[in-house]
Amino acid sequence: MLNSRPLHVLAGPCAVESLETTATVAGEVKRVCDKLGLPFHVKASYRKANRTRLDSFTGIGDREALEVLGQVKADLGVGIVTDIHLPEEAAMAAEVADVLQIPAFLCRQTDLLVAAAQTGRIVNVKKGQFMAPSSMKHAVDKIRESGNEQVWLTERGTMHGYGDLVVDMRGLTEMRAFAPTFMDLTHSLQQPNQASGVTGGRPELIATVARAAVAAGVDGVFIETHPDPSKALSDGANMLPLDQLEGLLTALSSLHEWRQAHA
Repeated sequence: MLNSRPLHVLAGPCAVESLETTATVAGEVKRVCDKLGLPFHVKASYRKANRTRLDSFTGIGDREALEVLGQVKADLGVGIVTDIHLPEEAAMAAEVADVLQIPAFLCRQTDLLVAAAQTGRIVNVKKGQFMAPSSMKHAVDKIRESGNEQVWLTERGTMHGYGDLVVDMRGLTEMRAFAPTFMDLTHSLQQPNQASGVTGGRPELIATVARAAVAAGVDGVFIETHPDPSKALSDGANMLPLDQLEGLLTALSSLHEWRQAHA
């Protein structure tokens, strides 16, 4: 379990938009986490495969985006988290990424989980919006039975009706029995399936969900952040403005330390 350590942070832009934006966000994540003594990885997707509309931004090109991540990793000395969507992508992404992330809608895809496990990288599996927390044990077992003990889970909310998500904090305790567990503070506040074809969100509730999750004993937090969420090319409606990152993580780190001292 990660719980004996400082709060672990997975943070960055939703997608690789450009070298400039990715490097700016990664640099601020590193600065804040180094200042607070928090372990961290920088997150950015090299491709967004799950989009509502055909004309939605999906990426700048797989190889181009992975090259950006590789340059940021080399320049800043940071670990990288990125998503994969097909088994054949695992080895390619693992050339750059330290953590391969399995998107929530794909958490039951056995071939994808096995391919990620076989790279030897850490595998972070997001809980499906349609899954019970207890059912995530099977995803963890698939990875471990494929020879990889390095597996994390991330809670990102459960579908509530047709266009909203809720977070059941009980699930964090359930999943931590299987593997270190993170709370996705931004995707859990999405309002998907909007009539416009653009996902909405409630970013004003990020701090509320964050405090509740850390108080519940989560091992780490996942945050998508951007210098100007209104101009982000993906998931801007639920992102944390980059200039709010330090304040949020300062508060969460203190709460995490308090909880450990009083556990």
